[in-house]
Amino acid sequence: MALTELRIASRRSQLAMVQTNWVKAELEKAHPGLTITVEAMATQGDKILDVALAKIGDKGLFTKELEAQMLVGRADIAVHSLKDLPTNLPEGLMLGCITEREDPADALVLHAKNKHLNLATLPEGAVVGTSSLRRLAQLRHHYPHLEFKDVRGNVITRLEKLDSGAYDCLILAAAGLGRLGFADRIDQSIPGDISLHAVGQGALGIECVENQPDVMEIIKVLEHGPTSQRCLAERAFLRELEGGCQVPIGVNTRFEGDQLILTGMVASLDGKRLIREQASGPSTDPESIGLELATTLKGLGAGEILKEIFDAVRPEA
Repeated sequence: MALTELRIASRRSQLAMVQTNWVKAELEKAHPGLTITVEAMATQGDKILDVALAKIGDKGLFTKELEAQMLVGRADIAVHSLKDLPTNLPEGLMLGCITEREDPADALVLHAKNKHLNLATLPEGAVVGTSSLRRLAQLRHHYPHLEFKDVRGNVITRLEKLDSGAYDCLILAAAGLGRLGFADRIDQSIPGDISLHAVGQGALGIECVENQPDVMEIIKVLEHGPTSQRCLAERAFLRELEGGCQVPIGVNTRFEGDQLILTGMVASLDGKRLIREQASGPSTDPESIGLELATTLKGLGAGEILKEIFDAVRPEA
């Protein structure tokens, strides 16, 4: 192995550092003697906490600063929650590998006074905290009697806001709660027929500079084939719809034998229009499945819905 040192760029949030330190430990286990260092930094999405994510603009909100470190030669790889990584990467960078996915479901976390309830039994006007337009649109579709309120900050900050009584419940990623040791706070795993998860949710994406075979040789031990097939189908679907991280596009993937089945959804912000379909094909060609499903949804009106959303939430010039 030509490389003796590997430099990792990471967000400095607690969840990002847990994920990055896991990657670091796995690589050290696989490559004894390799020196691995971590450079942690705040991204634009970490710094701007008083504006809804969709209003800031979603292109690389949590990734640009890390990518800059690689492009100027200060880092070899960057560790991302795959759901935060745009489907179109800057020239010179690539998605090197995808780690094994943890539970991709959305999770309901209730305030203590509501522990006897679930999503279906929350009373009219109950305040649901979420920063995701995807969750917002789907839950509005199924539960129009609930009130939705934006919530920002890291997972711990959000839980503190919930516990202080600012919200009746929160919707968070089950994987993030689990990685931070808060799996016991999950009161309900939200089924896919209610809320399809985000593209790539539950998996980590390792981004790196193109044409660096030494780096690829080091990180390939992290690649999980089945997760990669599922996520590549999901990312192709999102890319074809020209959707970013902050749009109401949801997915689910599963295997049936050698077939990969992708379910996809696009919804209006008010939840009144929701288009949902599925496509399937050989798991060896996942991206074609994503493209097929995106084409189907476009034919059903998904493009018009997304254009309305982009016009409504586009950041002010």
